[in-house]
Amino acid sequence: MTDHAPPSLLEELPGDLMMWVLIISELLIFGAGLVVFLSLRISDPIGFAEAQSHLDRTSAAVNTVILITSGYLAAKALHLRLNARRTVARLALVIAAALGAVFIAIKSAEFAEKAAQGISYDTHPFFMLYFLLTGFHAAHVVAGVLVLLLVAWRDTPEDVEIGAAFWHMVDLVWVLLFPVIYLLA
Repeated sequence: MTDHAPPSLLEELPGDLMMWVLIISELLIFGAGLVVFLSLRISDPIGFAEAQSHLDRTSAAVNTVILITSGYLAAKALHLRLNARRTVARLALVIAAALGAVFIAIKSAEFAEKAAQGISYDTHPFFMLYFLLTGFHAAHVVAGVLVLLLVAWRDTPEDVEIGAAFWHMVDLVWVLLFPVIYLLA
């Protein structure tokens, strides 16, 4: 009779360890950005409120629904792939990626609208952080769309799990950015 040690926390993590290192580091970077945003907001609540009034909350809310739906599809794709429904899993990943592309289109229109209004990163510290945080997030959405498409093409269960984990980080970051940047009064 052999005595087996229980699996370590690292051995129980779903997916790949390096993906978790990436996800945690990205969450720390976005978290630091949100801390800076909130700290500056405390020092200029009137200026931040006025600047925030120029944002399109409806588009941001639509983008929130889009990313949450896309995250659901990525999770569903993993479930489907694990249950040998490969074609449907691939379709779910492609639709999740397409929703990510719709998010980027809406975010691009929002950025273009700010430019048309003469608003840029140097208009107010609010906008510097708005463009930095939402632009950095948009870059992650683009990367996530590529990851989802790559995983739809090379769709081993492990790859789908890793791709979905990255996409969920992208979702989580937006779920944190949206209320802080668009709604916090």
